[in-house]
Amino acid sequence: MILYNITYNIETEIESDWLAWMKTIHIPKMMDTGYFSSVRLFKLLNIEDAGTTYSLQFMSDTLEKIQDFLENLAPLLAEEHNSRYKNKHVAFRMVLQEMDL
Repeated sequence: MILYNITYNIETEIESDWLAWMKTIHIPKMMDTGYFSSVRLFKLLNIEDAGTTYSLQFMSDTLEKIQDFLENLAPLLAEEHNSRYKNKHVAFRMVLQEMDL
């Protein structure tokens, strides 16, 4: 399995709006692309100096699907997020491969 992870640090004043928008608009749009088999959202419990940190994790069965998503759809979805929450968040994206133990 391949994990596409987006880590967000969200300013406190927009957190509730951001979380609602993610759950009702952004995550469903991501899942509707057909590139991902499941999604998980985690909230970092460590105390931060500023904002709240979330990890949004999408699973896919192939790296090719993730690469196709990143090339064709990710820029549009990221821009939609960035324009809505401009200067109110920081995001880091990474792709990870699950390893056998």
